[in-house]
Amino acid sequence: MESITSKDAFDEASAKSTQGFMVVHFFAATWSPECKQMEEVINEVAKDSPKVKFYRVEAEDLEEVSLQFGVTSVPTFVFLLGKSQQEKIVGADPPRFLQKIQELEKKIDTACLGDKDTKTATTPVAGSSSLEDRLKGLITQAPIMLFMKGSPQEARCGFSRKAIEILSKHKVKFDSFDILSDNDVREGLKRFSNWPSYPQLYINGELIGGVDIMSQMDESGELAEALKQATAPDVDTGDLKSRLEKLIHQADVMVFMKGDPQMPRCGFSRTLIGILNETRIPYKTFDILTDEEVRQGLKTYSNWPTYPQVYVKGEFVGGVDIVQQLNESGDLIATLKGES
Repeated sequence: MESITSKDAFDEASAKSTQGFMVVHFFAATWSPECKQMEEVINEVAKDSPKVKFYRVEAEDLEEVSLQFGVTSVPTFVFLLGKSQQEKIVGADPPRFLQKIQELEKKIDTACLGDKDTKTATTPVAGSSSLEDRLKGLITQAPIMLFMKGSPQEARCGFSRKAIEILSKHKVKFDSFDILSDNDVREGLKRFSNWPSYPQLYINGELIGGVDIMSQMDESGELAEALKQATAPDVDTGDLKSRLEKLIHQADVMVFMKGDPQMPRCGFSRTLIGILNETRIPYKTFDILTDEEVRQGLKTYSNWPTYPQVYVKGEFVGGVDIVQQLNESGDLIATLKGES
């Protein structure tokens, strides 16, 4: 697999998507174990895919290209085919990656080819979920992530300054994002998190709240414990995996949520329970707020950074957004029955 080291080389490689090949750009980082895993997958796939050109792009070194394609986490894969076909996968998911390769390989010979001057790198990645993918990447960019106005060195509102003071007091490493620099993120994150103001603090991909919640948790000692969990080494043992597998098979429909059906403790969990109750299909729940090991371990197990999470017969279905889409399309009941 060839490595791309410049913008010109990236454009030249991308142009091959109009010359009878499919181009797959692998945005990676040397420090990421997930990238190493996916590189091994790519090397195997490449042996049997002569019409697919794979390129490795160091996301942090070619920041301009990464920003143009909305790459905010690694690994990310951008698929180019012909003049218009563009798709993106975020995260280390070998089955999904292989499925996408097989799906697009069938279209190589019939793709619209020949426009060698197409500047693929300046074309936005298609798909209504691209902003959501970007937001998910941003909130999991670091274990402790603060979305604020300005920067830690130059906060541009009193609330953001107060949030920085609280985090600095605990002497923890955190990343921040200046929402004044990107209006798409600024407005999109309000809807994504169902939280209308800034700053917003995320720990391990989960919204904690704004500066008022941070202050309350700081006074009660809860914030120190949450920050400690975020910076603690990951738990990855066979015992935990076995426990998670038992939990997700505890019922045909298993919901991991904040709180319980009688008292959901976040808006997303409340919305999900409302939808599930309308189907009249029985389900069991697990309150992830009662068990930090399960809460963090299941994120890795499912490769899904947020809650709630729904499993059917041990298979991961998705979060509240996926359940809403299935409900709107009329496929939810069949999915919950394990028929789809």
